[in-house]
Amino acid sequence: MKIELYISQLLYRYQCVTVPGFGAFLAEIQSAQLLENSHSFFPPKKMISFNSHIKNNDGLLANHIAQAEKTSYDYAVSAIEYEILSWKKALQENRTFSIKNIGVLSLNTENNILFTPNEQTNYNAKSFGLTSFVSPAVKREVEFAKPEVVVEYQKTVALVDEEKPIFNFIPETAEARKTNPYLKYAAIFIIGLAATGSIGYPLYQNQIASETILVETAVQKKVENKIQAATFFIQTPIPAVTLTLKSDKKEAVKLPYHIMAGAFRSEANAQKRYNQLVAKGFDARVLGINKNGLYPVLYGSYTTFAEAEKEKNKITETDNPEAWILIQSL
Repeated sequence: MKIELYISQLLYRYQCVTVPGFGAFLAEIQSAQLLENSHSFFPPKKMISFNSHIKNNDGLLANHIAQAEKTSYDYAVSAIEYEILSWKKALQENRTFSIKNIGVLSLNTENNILFTPNEQTNYNAKSFGLTSFVSPAVKREVEFAKPEVVVEYQKTVALVDEEKPIFNFIPETAEARKTNPYLKYAAIFIIGLAATGSIGYPLYQNQIASETILVETAVQKKVENKIQAATFFIQTPIPAVTLTLKSDKKEAVKLPYHIMAGAFRSEANAQKRYNQLVAKGFDARVLGINKNGLYPVLYGSYTTFAEAEKEKNKITETDNPEAWILIQSL
């Protein structure tokens, strides 16, 4: 298995590709360059170097080979080890070894590995399609007018200035002053109209703003009066004064405050709870089925909230801590 292809693929994506038991190829991004002497331009690229001291298996190369070859990780590790043996053998025999598209490995006199990168391959994916090129220097030519032409131009300008003055001043005669008196009055009228507009328009804007504020104030007062006239629910109201009026007709007493004992899905259970409350001396009631399909059971109903609150406190202490007050006209 030739692993140099997979090393090249990983160098496009990563800064370090370790070959277990051999060394690591490192990639460093180099910015675009301009050589002024040769007028050469070079795109950004990755400079590849080699470090023989990084040999630990980080799993990157083996996992990549296993996925590409659709084989196991252990088989990929074994293939890398076998390939590295052939690299080391080639270095010992030939003192040099070339890795395609990556560079050349060689041994020096001290048997240390030296690496020369391949300059033709650019592993910077952002520079794909960009190549180096040479641009000729731009020559800029400056032309100067001949002295005799400059002198002739100056003479022509001076002659034009003498023949054609910039403006002609014609004094106004007495007859002209007599024939144009209305123009003066018209000018005065226009100036006065402009001054009136510049002064009157801000006054008009101020008047509109003042009227708007008056209208908003009146509306705000009406809203506040309505809010003050609204009724609010008070938790602890002052006990109401009960007046008894004699009347021939008997009116039904409204009991809008109710103490809830519970709500039951079964009517039989609701009736059972009702019987228990009656046995305890409560003026209990069972209401009809509500919109939720439940049968509410009441401890009792009261005319004022204060009465209901007082009775609820007793019930929560002695019978049902979860009792609560329902406010509804039944």
